[in-house]
Amino acid sequence: MVYKLQGKLFDFSEPKLMAILNVSPESFYDQKVADSIDLLLKLANKQIEEGVDILDLGAVSSKPFAPQISAEEEWKRLKEPLLQLSKSFPNTIISIDTTRAEIANKVLDQGAHIINDVSQLHDPLMMDAIKPFDCAYILMHTQGEPSIMQVNPQYKNITSDIIEQLVKQVNNIREEGFDQLIIDPGFGFGKTLDHNYQLLKELKSFTFLKAPILVGLSRKSMLYKLLKIEPDKALNATTAAHMISLMNGAKILRVHDVKEAKETIEIFKAYQGN
Repeated sequence: MVYKLQGKLFDFSEPKLMAILNVSPESFYDQKVADSIDLLLKLANKQIEEGVDILDLGAVSSKPFAPQISAEEEWKRLKEPLLQLSKSFPNTIISIDTTRAEIANKVLDQGAHIINDVSQLHDPLMMDAIKPFDCAYILMHTQGEPSIMQVNPQYKNITSDIIEQLVKQVNNIREEGFDQLIIDPGFGFGKTLDHNYQLLKELKSFTFLKAPILVGLSRKSMLYKLLKIEPDKALNATTAAHMISLMNGAKILRVHDVKEAKETIEIFKAYQGN
């Protein structure tokens, strides 16, 4: 699980932390950095000091029913933050959360290392856009676009249905000569509460795909709606879900709260080593 990312070797065999940096004012959990490069850099620096491995920069909200923006607006939001992050933190791996091939190509050309695509290869040009680069690609399962994905999602069996879909795409991608894949089962993307918890329980099934498993559980509705609280009160629930995911095979935690997630990983590693 050692990947080459724009000339940097990165080992996914042990759990890693990916920190969320939203420059989208529509995002469900406001980090107050959408309009301020200074605040963005301060947050990124704090995340790095707390032990993050990857910064995940996104400019388009993918929460249920989120409005979509143009590619021009997405690039306008991303360009300067990416430049400043790359300049300020040259030794840190940077991921870009985008579903568009043209944006993926631009950000990789500007030094990004990972493309985090929550659309499950909705853009047919995506692989052609990223193959010229030494990058990793996150293939995430979703059922439908954000505007409709939470409208009565249905499966015969959530885990086997998703694995069946992903196997076909993973095989096609690898046949094209691209091997640096990361798999995300897509918690909250076209899933009911029960679907999400079945996925969490059966997460180890995704190791069949022979790629690092990423989970995005941080402060999500599957946690705060279950407990009848707000996202800003869901840190304890997030920590509990993170530990379950690590015990079930997760290799990357995508988080808002780095310090607490780092502590969770350290406790998991100590437990695993005994």
